[in-house]
Amino acid sequence: MRILLTGAGGQLGRDLQEILKGHDLRPFDHAGLDVADREAVLRIVEQVHPEWIVNAAAFNDVDGAETMTPIAFAVNGAGPGHLAAAAAVVGANVVHVSSDYVFDGTKGAAYTEDDAPNPLSVYARSKYEGEKRVLESGVSACVLRTAWLYGRHGKNFVKTILAASARGGPLKVVADQVGSPTATADLAEAIAQLIQRPARGLFHVANSGACSRFEFAQAIVRGAVEVLPITTAEASRAARRPANSSLTSVRWQQSGLKPLRSWHSALEAFLQSLPDPIDVQGKG
Repeated sequence: MRILLTGAGGQLGRDLQEILKGHDLRPFDHAGLDVADREAVLRIVEQVHPEWIVNAAAFNDVDGAETMTPIAFAVNGAGPGHLAAAAAVVGANVVHVSSDYVFDGTKGAAYTEDDAPNPLSVYARSKYEGEKRVLESGVSACVLRTAWLYGRHGKNFVKTILAASARGGPLKVVADQVGSPTATADLAEAIAQLIQRPARGLFHVANSGACSRFEFAQAIVRGAVEVLPITTAEASRAARRPANSSLTSVRWQQSGLKPLRSWHSALEAFLQSLPDPIDVQGKG
């Protein structure tokens, strides 16, 4: 299949390039295609004429979005809409990656696709805007909400904790935020599986289970240093974050798709695969 991939330079995008290399893949990083540029999106989509558009492009600075609202909405909100509109012109299907942060975290249990979003931050509102634009476009599309991504490439929570651990403990990590850590390699494989199926619509796709940031950090350092729990208030971040945005799916397996393994298993496999020393600066 001919696949146009946006956000190809990011941590998910780079894993997708590896997973999808058996297809006629046309990857574009931000320099190659700014999804916020409507005319550029239409021009390139018409040139490539893909069967699938996989959108991994995003403005992911959750705290920065609080002061860079127009950029966040241009990339996360308008951008997916531009891709959906271009897909309609050439008859392409769309996969768009969204976020667990569209929820406010007050449910007290894992969110399913049937739960109503209530985004708390600028970043979260921009991501919700993007998924609405795709789903309301009428194009053949899959919107995938995922969570707490980490992988070999780019910056992420796992690399940050490993780098801090290497400098010595104790580490202070928030204990009152719960989510579903997800390996980008597993998400990329799920996307590769999805584009072979007729399934369409909204799906939650994350490694199974849930933990707090504090518990996640403990699992990452594996006893190498002490990890101390702190509150979200003590962390003093600019953007509000949901207390429990863990995800589960009522639609993925119903569509005949294989569920992702547990976050414990995914993390252990990731840690075992790392070089020594790991590149904790996000250079891949």
